[in-house]
Amino acid sequence: MPARRRAPSAPGDGPEEKKEMKTGSRERAFLSGNAAIARGAWEAGVRFAAAYPGTPSTEILEFCGGYDEIDAQWSVNEKTAMETAIGAAYGGARTICAQKHVGLNVAADPLFTVAYTGVNAGLVIVTADDPGMHSSQNEQDNRHYARAAKLPLFEPSTSQEAHDMTIAAYALSEEHDTPVMLRTTTRISHSEGIVELGPRTEAPAREFVRDMAKYCVLPHNARRLHVKVEERMAKLAAWGANCPWNRIEAGDPEIGIITSGISYTHAREVFPNASYLKLGFTNPLPVELVRKFAATVKKVIVIEENEPIIEEQVRALGVACIGKDRIPICGELNPDILHESLSEFVAAKPPARVKQPVVAIPQRPPVLCPGCPHRGVFFILRKLDCTVTGDIGCYSLGAFPPHNAMHTIVCMGASVTNALGIEKAMKEKIHGKLVAVLGESTFMHSGITGLLDTVYNQGRHLTMVLDNSITAMTGHQPNPASGTTLKGKPTKALDLKKMCEATGVSSVVDVDPFDLKTLEEQIKAALAKDEPTVIITRRPCILLKGYKPERHIVSIDRAKCVKCGQCWKLGCPAIERDPADGKTLINATLCVHCGLCAKTCRPGAITQAKGA
Repeated sequence: MPARRRAPSAPGDGPEEKKEMKTGSRERAFLSGNAAIARGAWEAGVRFAAAYPGTPSTEILEFCGGYDEIDAQWSVNEKTAMETAIGAAYGGARTICAQKHVGLNVAADPLFTVAYTGVNAGLVIVTADDPGMHSSQNEQDNRHYARAAKLPLFEPSTSQEAHDMTIAAYALSEEHDTPVMLRTTTRISHSEGIVELGPRTEAPAREFVRDMAKYCVLPHNARRLHVKVEERMAKLAAWGANCPWNRIEAGDPEIGIITSGISYTHAREVFPNASYLKLGFTNPLPVELVRKFAATVKKVIVIEENEPIIEEQVRALGVACIGKDRIPICGELNPDILHESLSEFVAAKPPARVKQPVVAIPQRPPVLCPGCPHRGVFFILRKLDCTVTGDIGCYSLGAFPPHNAMHTIVCMGASVTNALGIEKAMKEKIHGKLVAVLGESTFMHSGITGLLDTVYNQGRHLTMVLDNSITAMTGHQPNPASGTTLKGKPTKALDLKKMCEATGVSSVVDVDPFDLKTLEEQIKAALAKDEPTVIITRRPCILLKGYKPERHIVSIDRAKCVKCGQCWKLGCPAIERDPADGKTLINATLCVHCGLCAKTCRPGAITQAKGA
């Protein structure tokens, strides 16, 4: 596994801490938003952290794990992470739970309930949204969750605010007996800025007190707890109207801009002289502060990414404003978009764009790495013309050319249940051609329950668990099948075969995905069965630290190459086509000598050293 990220707690620590400076007795560091949140949690006395990796939130837990004082763990999914974090907060430890925006969907059940029970020690829940969908399947705005669950919400606009708001959130959580949400976006998570650091402050010990009326949300108790939630939100609204995170910045009274998060930074660049209501604590919205601000300006503009959440509340107060009627609801905002959307209000023209020379750059779609253990799987699935339901992970690249061997991608774990549904709809028309594909981490996240459904409801499709020994796409995080924890400690590795057998699947086989002949035979045999089957392909990710596969050199006799194109169907970046004669070339710089090309070469032009 890769080395654990070191927490930015000392000069030079952590890959995202570029430089540490000292100003008098104060120390400052150059941190990403994610590193700043982890640092803020450490300074606030956090003792426990849980998450499932998901971009752009992943590094928060990696940095938390770098602090000796924080017991940080990867959970099998976001729901279990949330439930464990809730338990830790009940037990008296200040706790942080982090996930990307779609991860909060998985954790929504316990989220809405802990809003009722409250906490004991402070609990901060980080949701990292992804406007522009840099690495996500949707563009949801999780500010909706804060409003629906009735939880206080912070929105930082800089790394410094991410750090400071994290610390403030714990005090607020314990004062008002509530979890607190901290919403970031990809731009905040990964952008870097100077952060003033402080020492760690150990939080006072809080004992768990058995209190059925508080922690057992039976209907009788829940009705009473709901009343408390409403009372709490009223108090938080009053706090938000006077807190340091919500402030009026007086400027030109002609234009008043209400904004939050990274949108504030973009707006400041485009409208440097406007008046601002800068919101950092956005739920509950400080309505009286909004009214006060609106009364001081002639025209109100609400600038926010994605959903008009603030805008709708402003309009509900009877305040006329400009918002999503001009500003796009889709995609990530930037100053250029604001210039274009609000051009009549911009005093100065935007800087002239530098004209780049027109160059015909070839498209470079994402591909599986050279030596990826998944490549052979999709080669065979395409060859057999299977209908493939896919999942979230590196293997989602199987949907792209030249594989074209994945036909659905919905969410974590959905491959198995999507296949079951297709099977129920199409019956014999699809039998023998239907395959669900997911990774071992995704299988543990949400695939196990789908396999249980398949067995229970008499499905007959093949499920393929692609085990590459790590959660690869998010940056090589260990999981229960890896044999190590987030802290790098050895632990018992899950036996995937026994787990599948325990669900009731009688036909479970292990295959080396580089053994194409055996792989094809096993897939054909599994598809022919009148029962649910599982194939587990086992080979470590080629980029896994410490993994050193045997090298059996691949070579090509170009005189034998007949340009049949069979090797090109692998989609390996190391396999190139000579523009002069159209024959295959092997890029020695990229080739890792996995030998798949040799196994597919019909005329025998590509060979691998004896013993491969």
